[in-house]
Amino acid sequence: MNNTQTTEFIQFLLERFQIERKRFDRSGVYGYTQRLLAYNSNKIEGSTLTEEQTASLFDTGILPKSDDYYRAKDVEEMNGHFLMFNKMLDTIQEPLTQELIKTFHYELKSGVFEDRANGYAIGDYKKRPNMIGIYQTVLPSKVEDEMTKLLEWYHSQPKTLATLAEFHARYESIHPFQDGNGRTGRIIIFRECLQHFIAPLIVEDANRSEYIEALKEYREKGITDKLVALFEKEQAAYYEKCQYFISE
Repeated sequence: MNNTQTTEFIQFLLERFQIERKRFDRSGVYGYTQRLLAYNSNKIEGSTLTEEQTASLFDTGILPKSDDYYRAKDVEEMNGHFLMFNKMLDTIQEPLTQELIKTFHYELKSGVFEDRANGYAIGDYKKRPNMIGIYQTVLPSKVEDEMTKLLEWYHSQPKTLATLAEFHARYESIHPFQDGNGRTGRIIIFRECLQHFIAPLIVEDANRSEYIEALKEYREKGITDKLVALFEKEQAAYYEKCQYFISE
């Protein structure tokens, strides 16, 4: 895509997202994007729900009859993701702040019984240390300071795909929340792309191994080459999928 195509595409998305949401129209690009982003972002984190179940949940609030078991938490988080996407649209003109990021987390997690029962902070930073596999993340006592530094750095940078990739890698390394870091991080990517007229992207579960490897590259080497390359691939994929809604 050239700059003109990107601008026109994002203007189309922003207009259709708002119109279709207000009309409760779930058959267009708004509903498609809600389902695509929620399914893939949750699937990357181990959700048991299928694409069909995700679509049914979004469209009707009902899961299709199935002999397979599913976790209640997966349903609650899927519904939370739909709400988080709407909150993202409602705040699309606002600057990215710690409070806004916490609000995204609240929308994602406030209806998750298991997290509340476990005493997880909802809509607030973690209270207990957590790790990503073998990697330590920032201690709870230092999260706010590290997030302040990250956002100060981000707002001082030109808004490019490379900047977004580094922001995302640093955000995931901080791991500010007890759970839901990946999903809040990926909604931020989508949002910031729209706000700054960068072609938006959705990290698909099919590319999960590339995504994990790219984040690992940043943690171990401090570079984002693999993450930028993946983001470019995902930009092209999302644009191509949305052509159905643009073509007449």
